[in-house]
Amino acid sequence: MPVWVWLGGAILLEVIGTTALQQSAQFSRLLPTAIMAICYGLSFYALSVVVQQMPMGVVYAIWSGTGIALISLIGAVFLGQRLDTAAVAGIALIAAGVVVINLFSGAGPH
Repeated sequence: MPVWVWLGGAILLEVIGTTALQQSAQFSRLLPTAIMAICYGLSFYALSVVVQQMPMGVVYAIWSGTGIALISLIGAVFLGQRLDTAAVAGIALIAAGVVVINLFSGAGPH
């Protein structure tokens, strides 16, 4: 399976896990807590596959940056969380960094 599929899966699993973490109510609700734990475990497994083919710093930057942007979007759209202008600008800069790595760096997934 191509490395970018593994990376995309790791990002998706991390986003699902983080969303479940918020829903777990400090681990007091069993199902969201279990979903969080399973998704985080699988996400880290997928990351372990990716770092065999890409530099760890680049992998972590893409994984965490994309995760931050997606979690912020989910929070704003589905959970009613508000982002101020500085937060939106910061997330845009993170997204721009991920795009630069993917389009212009030889270290990104190709």
